[in-house]
Amino acid sequence: MENILEIKNVTKTFKGFELKNIGFHLEKGYIMGFIGPNGAGKTTTIKLIMNLIKRDTGIIKVFGLDNIKDEQCIKNRVGFVYGENYFYDELSLLEMKKIVAPFYSSWDDKQFYHYINKFNLPLNKKIKALSKGMRMKFALVLALSHNAEFIIMDEPTSGLDPVFRNELLGILYDLMQDENKGILFSTHITTDLDKIADYITFINNGEIIFSEQKDALLESYAIIKGSNEILDKDIMKEFVGVKENRFGFEALTKDIEKARQIFKNRVIIEKPSLEDIILYTVRGNV
Repeated sequence: MENILEIKNVTKTFKGFELKNIGFHLEKGYIMGFIGPNGAGKTTTIKLIMNLIKRDTGIIKVFGLDNIKDEQCIKNRVGFVYGENYFYDELSLLEMKKIVAPFYSSWDDKQFYHYINKFNLPLNKKIKALSKGMRMKFALVLALSHNAEFIIMDEPTSGLDPVFRNELLGILYDLMQDENKGILFSTHITTDLDKIADYITFINNGEIIFSEQKDALLESYAIIKGSNEILDKDIMKEFVGVKENRFGFEALTKDIEKARQIFKNRVIIEKPSLEDIILYTVRGNV
């Protein structure tokens, strides 16, 4: 399957922060959750993909094209949905559409009005009067109206209520029935990705910790619960991180099969959530 996004050996250095030789790829037809704590490098990576800032080294390709040499062609095929408002507040939705549409050669007015009606958005209402959820829907409408093949979402559900978040995830699920599209969904809300992501890329402190298929990831990691008496230096090496209290310990391992062999019937082994994996990886022993 063709890669819709390919990042190889990319670095970017700022004062006090560095992206360290990162790399991952996304195939057409899939949703990738791009996760990590605040300040980990998610937004910097997205800005590099869109050539809003220049990479120091490495290769970034979108649709197989170089993101710098072929920037205009790429941006014509990419849709953006940001958590923060980037529209002109004093304009109505219709006025904003008239500004945005000419930038895209594949703009489709019929699609625009279809999604405006589907999402029940008020065309003549000023953007500043919209709720955050409605602004998010409008950003998605603009992306879908020029038939974007690759949609990049930067913290789109942050600050939204659970009902709207669930509605947005349903929209994305329906959209991905078209196997020629792809979505990069950057977020720190891991429960959203539990529902829709096919792949998970985890970045922390400017480094890619892993980029794997979500189901395989959740099947290989495990939460181990047991008595503090069995903990020693060798056992601790088997864990990504450990949490201890007077009742026992809870730990994360990235190799469930090895854990079963080591611990036999001396511990409880449970499936982790994405949140568990992030917490223990970032904090280690908590």
